[in-house]
Amino acid sequence: MSAAQSFLLFLIVLGAAATVLRLVSRTTAAVPYPVLLAVGGILIGLTPGLRLPPIGPDLILLAFVPGLVFEAALNLDLEELWRRILPVGLLATIGVFVTVTVIGLLAHLVLRLDWASGFLLGSIVAATDPIAVVTLLRQVGAPRGVEAILDGESLFNDGTGVAVFAAVLGTILAGHPSAGDAVLRFVEVTMVGAVAGVAAGVVGVLLLRLVHEAELEILITLVLAYGSYLAADVVHASGVVAVVAAGVVVARYGSRSGRLKGTQLHGFWNLLAFVLNAILFLIVGIALPAHRLLGVAGVALGAYLIMLVARAIPVYGLLAAVDARAQRIPWAWRHMTLWGGLRGALSVALALSVAAYPAINPSVSVIAYGMVVLSLVVQGGLLLPVASRLGLRQRRVD
Repeated sequence: MSAAQSFLLFLIVLGAAATVLRLVSRTTAAVPYPVLLAVGGILIGLTPGLRLPPIGPDLILLAFVPGLVFEAALNLDLEELWRRILPVGLLATIGVFVTVTVIGLLAHLVLRLDWASGFLLGSIVAATDPIAVVTLLRQVGAPRGVEAILDGESLFNDGTGVAVFAAVLGTILAGHPSAGDAVLRFVEVTMVGAVAGVAAGVVGVLLLRLVHEAELEILITLVLAYGSYLAADVVHASGVVAVVAAGVVVARYGSRSGRLKGTQLHGFWNLLAFVLNAILFLIVGIALPAHRLLGVAGVALGAYLIMLVARAIPVYGLLAAVDARAQRIPWAWRHMTLWGGLRGALSVALALSVAAYPAINPSVSVIAYGMVVLSLVVQGGLLLPVASRLGLRQRRVD
């Protein structure tokens, strides 16, 4: 079988598995579809004799992330997000730095990783991916406020998290890791990425106001999503920040024409996001052979518990600073924000990317992968019971 035929077979297997698991998810509503996909991917990866093409980080970052991030930005509830902009902004900026710092410190002190590996591990899992969480919350009728916090934080910390990762990795590879160098790199990749994204978004809005065909609107936004990522990536800036900025600009100003809210455009992006998510979560499961986790199972479990602690500190600390009396952000929302901070495909892509560098501790990528798997299975698998326990089902509170 040729390489092209093997790749086509790979896509067919993924598509068939995604379809079957979608049907299964209808009978097991307590377990979100993305969680089933990740578990299914792990089982596929363990199938004896099944040879799958290697999955590199570039495939995930270039083929999947821009489309998913742009779709999330395009469908943001901007009005609700604006009402929650302070907690979202704090969690996506200070919260990311706190998470990386706490994981780095505890990984060094408790897990005995060297300082560079500890902080790199923290930067890999800094960004949250609550796709399964937000979908479930919408299904059970949870308050829009908690959806906006989780969705907005995830969208923006995708950008800041990847920028922090790029800064930490860059300063490690430079041979003289330092906090000052990492901060300068973070500012550079973030600012350049934001400028590239805003510029691309402005061009996209101008084009959207000129066209009068749904097909052209779809094509323009598709080129914009992947073009903004590529433009920032080729100048070594944050492509994810660029896509976030471009998507928010289009969502905010492109809708003034009235056509951006057309069913065809949003129908296309909803379908594309569904397909990308289905394939991507399966890829998450098979990205690294599960048997490699056995050698670091104890360390991965310890790192996962450290990640939960690192998540709790900014969630409760920053939200308390915003609303000390828990009037606008109830305690139930805070608990769900903690539990809903799943890690997903973006963290897997970053973990795979560091495995290619000889200067990086090879166990870092495997440990990070184990943390993602545990996050999806444990937190994702218990989402519905937690939502019920917190009283977030079948009611709307704004």
